[in-house]
Amino acid sequence: MVQENLMHAAAEDTREFLVAGFRSLSDPLRLQVLEMLRSHELCVCDLCDRLSVSQSKLSFHLKTLKEANLVRSRQEGRWIYYSLNLPQFVALEKYLADYRRFSSLAPAPKCD
Repeated sequence: MVQENLMHAAAEDTREFLVAGFRSLSDPLRLQVLEMLRSHELCVCDLCDRLSVSQSKLSFHLKTLKEANLVRSRQEGRWIYYSLNLPQFVALEKYLADYRRFSSLAPAPKCD
């Protein structure tokens, strides 16, 4: 029974991370941030400059991405640098890829 409860709790945690991840991807500004972080980490000041947004507005979006585990941060002096958390992207990709195995069950497209 304890093992079953632990497995249920782990599945619920995974589901919450998936929901947070997909929800985070639904905002255009957050997608822009992720695109900018694809090649290398960036300082929050660089992100603000490149996106032409205030630090307070960007901080809200970075917090959302961080809570969804899509980005990591590290502090160097007074600056915070952000980078992608690739394992979380792999988890989201794996979740979507699992639906491919059901593609043979999908109805055939109608021909006109």
